[in-house]
Amino acid sequence: MATARRFVDQTLTSWGVIEVAFDAQLVVSELVTNAMRHGGGVVQLRLLAHRAELACVVTDHSQTVPVAAAPDVFSEYGRGLRLVDALCTAWGWLSPGGTRKLVWAVLAG
Repeated sequence: MATARRFVDQTLTSWGVIEVAFDAQLVVSELVTNAMRHGGGVVQLRLLAHRAELACVVTDHSQTVPVAAAPDVFSEYGRGLRLVDALCTAWGWLSPGGTRKLVWAVLAG
């Protein structure tokens, strides 16, 4: 996760889009964690910027659909996609074929 957060920080700094860096690091950390835990590992992490929006895209080895867990104050896990939902203007997934899935999230800048 530290490598993914550094990638976000370095990329957004080079783009001059540091105002969303903290939120982007949280979102990417959650998406990468889910890919590692439920998707068989991360294939690719991409950041895309268009005007005032930033898209974070994580590709993994699974076609399993990401599902936000029901809230449980006693659970150690299960809050990641709820955090992504709270920080982002939109998020979702695509199955482009084969055995991979892309999970994306868009942050407003």
